[in-house]
Amino acid sequence: MKIPCSRHTIGSSPSHLISRLLLYLSFALFFSALPVTATGAEVVEKKLSLSKCIEIALKNATSTLKASNNVKLQSADVLRSYGSFLPKLSLSANYTPYSLNQSYSQIFPGEPISKIRTESETVSMTLSTSLNLFNGFRDYASLQAALQRKRASEYSLSRAIQTVAFDVTQAYYQLLLDRELLEIAKENHLSTLDQLTLTERQFQIGLKSMIDRYQQQAEAAQSNLSVIKAQTRLQHSRLELLRRLQIDPETVFILEPLPEELKKPPESKPDINKLINLALEERMDLKGSRLETSAAKWQITSARAAWYPKLDLNITTGSSGTASLSQNIGGRIYESTFPTVSDQLRQTIGYSIGLNLSWAIFDGFQTSYNVQSSRINYLNRELDTEDLKFNIIIDLQQAASEYNSAFAQIEAAKVSMAAAESAYEGVKRKHELGAAGFIELSSARATRFSARSNLSQATYNLALQRSVLDYRSGIPLQ
Repeated sequence: MKIPCSRHTIGSSPSHLISRLLLYLSFALFFSALPVTATGAEVVEKKLSLSKCIEIALKNATSTLKASNNVKLQSADVLRSYGSFLPKLSLSANYTPYSLNQSYSQIFPGEPISKIRTESETVSMTLSTSLNLFNGFRDYASLQAALQRKRASEYSLSRAIQTVAFDVTQAYYQLLLDRELLEIAKENHLSTLDQLTLTERQFQIGLKSMIDRYQQQAEAAQSNLSVIKAQTRLQHSRLELLRRLQIDPETVFILEPLPEELKKPPESKPDINKLINLALEERMDLKGSRLETSAAKWQITSARAAWYPKLDLNITTGSSGTASLSQNIGGRIYESTFPTVSDQLRQTIGYSIGLNLSWAIFDGFQTSYNVQSSRINYLNRELDTEDLKFNIIIDLQQAASEYNSAFAQIEAAKVSMAAAESAYEGVKRKHELGAAGFIELSSARATRFSARSNLSQATYNLALQRSVLDYRSGIPLQ
């Protein structure tokens, strides 16, 4: 009697169909989560490279936009500080169409007191300027502080750009890694399904027991669960990248793979001492912190200015004219005739030049408080700068340690991968011949799956740690 063992007959067994159905269902659920157009039209995928992602993020990131706005504000503050050295100029004009003044006065000695009623229309103009000659170096100190803050804001903007680029790089690498891990999980699941098909055949001809069959079904279901988890991680990483790009969450895109040179270990390990020296010279946030500290020191000088006298030069020129004048004195009305208003304004110009000296002898210790407050702010800025320097050194040492670890993991993962592949193929052949049990095959497959995943993680981890070193050192990311 011939036993039917065609692939169609055996491969269509209920357990095999269920496993295949679970795989297709998981794929369908994952791709259904991807955005589609409302009209059902074909979705055009955008192909994004790392440099393109960084470019998009820099246009949309609120941190860089805020830092750019702060640079504009500090530039305006510098202009204001320069303006403190220039004379202040003001112009005032007044037109009174009707003015009534009533009073009592004795016009001539011995005569009775008369009531005087005066009605007039007047025009006046005044131009005044004031130039500070000395105010305890307040203006000079304020200008220096403003210049330092402006340069600090520019360094802050540069560091914000580096931070955005680093965040996008991390999200980009993670999405590529999760995509590769999903492919590995899919291949592993298909391998378990093929093994399940073979086990079904061997069970029907009596080479495998019911227990082996159930164990293989359980392993196929477990590998399918790994696929579903990998899909979930991939979707999460996709959304995290979109979060950093700040673009429409419905955007469909694919990522370009990393250049092969980024996946290759370098010939030598980084010199931590050189990196630390480089970071202490090139880190934009450290440069900005030093300038903020210098600006805070200038603020002490500005606060001390209140202890010194203030000397101003004031110049004023003005003119006025009367359009009409009518006086009622004791019942008699007198009409006065004046030249035209324009003639009066030209011919009655007056000038005044004066020096104004003011000195606050005692202000209730307000200046002492302001000086002390500025000094404390300066000391705190110094502490912040020292803390930042210390943290830079610690972060670089940690990054170098993690980079060296990733460097070593690459070679170990390659060796493990080669050994796991060879071991799996050997155990698989033995299992097909009945010389190895299910536990050995399952263990070998799990080891191979783990080794492939570890190699992918080690490859992307090395590229990421290289970016971490550049970021911690203050080197602009490519």
